[in-house]
Amino acid sequence: MRERINLKSVKAWFPVFALTLSAFIFNTSLFVPIGLLTDIASDFHISAAKAGWMTSWYAWVIAVLSLPLMLAAGRMDCRKLLLWALGGFVACSALSALSPDYSVLLAARMGVACSHCIFWGLAAALAVKVAPEGGRETALGLITTGTSIAMIIGLPLGRAVGLYMTWRMTFASIAAIGLLVALFLGMVFPKLPNVRPMTLHRLPVLFRNKTLMGIYVFTLLTTTAHYTGYSYVEPFLAQVARLDEHVITLVLMLVGLSGIAGSVLFSKFFTRMPDVFLFSASLGITASLMLLRPLSGCAWAIIILCFLWGIAYTLFNLSLQMGVMEVLPQASTITMTIYAVTFNLGIGCGTTIGGAVCTHASIAYIGCVGGIIALIAFVYCIRNVLHPLRPVPGRGLF
Repeated sequence: MRERINLKSVKAWFPVFALTLSAFIFNTSLFVPIGLLTDIASDFHISAAKAGWMTSWYAWVIAVLSLPLMLAAGRMDCRKLLLWALGGFVACSALSALSPDYSVLLAARMGVACSHCIFWGLAAALAVKVAPEGGRETALGLITTGTSIAMIIGLPLGRAVGLYMTWRMTFASIAAIGLLVALFLGMVFPKLPNVRPMTLHRLPVLFRNKTLMGIYVFTLLTTTAHYTGYSYVEPFLAQVARLDEHVITLVLMLVGLSGIAGSVLFSKFFTRMPDVFLFSASLGITASLMLLRPLSGCAWAIIILCFLWGIAYTLFNLSLQMGVMEVLPQASTITMTIYAVTFNLGIGCGTTIGGAVCTHASIAYIGCVGGIIALIAFVYCIRNVLHPLRPVPGRGLF
């Protein structure tokens, strides 16, 4: 068993920092097409809905291949597996920048998605494992902070590079930064043999766990609802809210900043009131989607709404990740891989539903449709995920 290092030792946190930087670059790559949909669609002479396939197909690949890829690579040293994932990510991001047509861009993005499968199947569980003593919640919060920084800096900066140079330069920059992150991770991350590799015969045991299945169903519903609206928030803000492109960039930055705010709240208060966190997160996502169109006429209202929406979404994601790992801590790599599958299945469903709404109805209705799905998720959460709302001494969320 590895020696625990004092929480105050900065060097002890380097492996977690490496995972945080990796989360930043992976999520910058995931989210940046949301800010560049209009430019990519214009360059390839396609609709915004078709350009949105980059997000939906990306998510479908993760949903379908995460489990098979983790099963195939289950016995590999975790450090080596992370480096292979980052190497594939860099190569496919470079190909994205060089794509001569939309089909090649889609294929390159699917390659990035395969690397994403491996990374997110390991990230949360490894962050908790390599964190210094007493730092589990902080480590998990840092991984989400990497995602938030991707939305604060990565997405808006990628959008700015796309606006003032070209979207191709955005993907080239992501590839270059990914290479630097891989070098840093290779230097600081310890060798961690997978002592409990994922095997096919262990899966039925997980699927018989009612608590775990409840979390997965709730994750699928809520993520579908969120991405029905969020996947098309950039064209929504431009076409419906009539915001200037610079204001849209600011809104996307604030959504990322809200993720950091949510991570801080989670780190400080989650262990004291986990039920309240998840209840508030689900209600907040539902309300934010429902209010998206009614508040679109007021710039300040829509900016504040998007900030609160981001906090609610962060609390939802962090609460469920912690819950998944606490249900079966001895099988956290497997349960987190399935969580990643469910999460990305929700992204794929949400992006597909949002695209259908844009194509067959109007982009103005993405919040309404997403809000209805979120309301169903909220009711499901109360009935099947949360404990009864009456206080019961000694009972937590899971």
